[in-house]
Amino acid sequence: MAESMMGMKRSHRCAEVTEAQIGSKVTLMGWVQKSRNKGGIVFVDLRDRSGIMQLIFENGSIDEEGFEKAGKLRSEFVIAVTGTVEKRSGAVNTNLKTGTMEVRVEYLRVLAEAETPPFPIEENSKTKEELRLKYRYLDLRRPDIQRNLMMRSKVCTLTRAFMADEGFVEIETPMLGKSTPEGARDYLVPSRVHPGSFYALPQSPQLFKQLLMCSGYDRYIQIARCFRDEDLRADRQPEFTQIDMELSFVDVDDVIDVNERLLAHLFKEVLDVDVPLPIQRMPWQEAMDRFGSDKPDLRFGMELTNVSDTVKDVEFAVFKNALELKDGSVRGINAKGQGAMPRKKIDKLVEFAKGYGAKGLAYIAIQEDGTVKSSFAKFMTEEQMASLIQAMGGENGDLLLFAADRNKIVWNVLGALRLKLAEELGMLDKGEYRFVWITEFPLLEWSDEENRFMAMHHPFTMPMEEDWAKIDSDPGAVRAKAYDIVLNGCEIGGGSVRIHQNDIQEKMFEVLGFTKEQAWEQFSFLLSAFKYGVPPHAGLAYGLDRLVMLMAQEDSIRDVIAFPKVKDASCMMTEAPAPVDEKQLLELEIAHVAPEKAE
Repeated sequence: MAESMMGMKRSHRCAEVTEAQIGSKVTLMGWVQKSRNKGGIVFVDLRDRSGIMQLIFENGSIDEEGFEKAGKLRSEFVIAVTGTVEKRSGAVNTNLKTGTMEVRVEYLRVLAEAETPPFPIEENSKTKEELRLKYRYLDLRRPDIQRNLMMRSKVCTLTRAFMADEGFVEIETPMLGKSTPEGARDYLVPSRVHPGSFYALPQSPQLFKQLLMCSGYDRYIQIARCFRDEDLRADRQPEFTQIDMELSFVDVDDVIDVNERLLAHLFKEVLDVDVPLPIQRMPWQEAMDRFGSDKPDLRFGMELTNVSDTVKDVEFAVFKNALELKDGSVRGINAKGQGAMPRKKIDKLVEFAKGYGAKGLAYIAIQEDGTVKSSFAKFMTEEQMASLIQAMGGENGDLLLFAADRNKIVWNVLGALRLKLAEELGMLDKGEYRFVWITEFPLLEWSDEENRFMAMHHPFTMPMEEDWAKIDSDPGAVRAKAYDIVLNGCEIGGGSVRIHQNDIQEKMFEVLGFTKEQAWEQFSFLLSAFKYGVPPHAGLAYGLDRLVMLMAQEDSIRDVIAFPKVKDASCMMTEAPAPVDEKQLLELEIAHVAPEKAE
């Protein structure tokens, strides 16, 4: 039978009790982790968010009724106890912060009984994620998840304090806004007051934070909720959180400076990790050429090598055809020491590469005795083979893998293959933190689907002045004043200097295929504001979920979000999304029509 806690006041959390309290009375409250009834003595592990304290119930130190109640305690009962802190009489538990102590209980109150939970509340749970997410309120009791969420809270608190000291003003921007193009699909919210019209939930506070610069706030910060209706993966959710900022009268170096100091502060305070400053910078082109990715993982080598010139006279059709393409190349990676990899495993790598657009993978396996096995040896002379191995830095025992196609495909394939091999070979240390700024992104990227150039970041990104003259003759060659901050192969933040001149902004819209009318229709409030004196400004936004995921050494952002969605954007616990009452739809003048009927 549950009792009230009237008259009882908790004195400490479980793991906040130290050896200094030995001999003192404490009052603790929490959940029963486990109970062991040894007849005349009952041991209970009491758990709260701070950790665990061992309780000891023994006839003589607690009355008969209390001892009887202690014998009936089960996992997840909520209890309050008062007792004396003692040195452990039995074995010390070195895994627990409180492992040298126990509390001899003199008074027990059962605050709530509990059914047997559907899975054990324990660290590193082996329970299927679907079941854990269905009972997320139980899953959130797990110590590792609690540590993650408390780390997240600390990151937010430290960020706010640091940015306030740097002169940033925290301002909230609207959740209900206007749907604008260029980006992921919006989540729409129907308006009851304006039938047939919709708000859009913000994909980011981009336009509003630029308006705040127009309004003279100089330095803005917000820990902002954002929404994107897109396909999900491990580090993506339909609703997510950004550390969002914008600064006036600055250029690239100013934004990078304050953010490097913020990151160094967070990693020192939260993890006691020193981030060497300044953080390395790498132009986009160099990142693609060396790592096949604009978010390179620098914790290991295995860099790409362009061997197009080395193989230009080789009679291997795969190489020849690639080099005849306008932007074709032949590139390779050297998996050191993997020359003896079984053919079956190599075939699996070929299938993996096909998933990234490759037609296949060419390889050279150099045995420990120097024997060469290759999928294309018959098309090469001995001199050509030796020259190619030398260009790749190949040695006895190495496996050389090659992709040949358009640059974009070659980069995708080898960039992904490099990461897969590193993971399989145990080369990724989650406790090592390697940062890099990627700079000088292309301003535009060509979309075959849309048959036009699209903004690589967004339509308000400032081009590099020295490239602007090419905007009509060679738009794809214009670089942007854009920058991403990458950690261990994961983009944790990105931003750019913004366009603040009307003539450049209008030209940008023109290149993106907007008529002047369309641009004003979509962005009228921003373009109007730009008529009234706009300062040069720039910004950056971090994915808070991704940042904390890497700091906590987790593989999924679901482990650092209290109530996450699953891959189909549904919530297992609340069963959202769900149908709504017909009356609500009528009020909104919305009818649900199945696609076949709509046709």
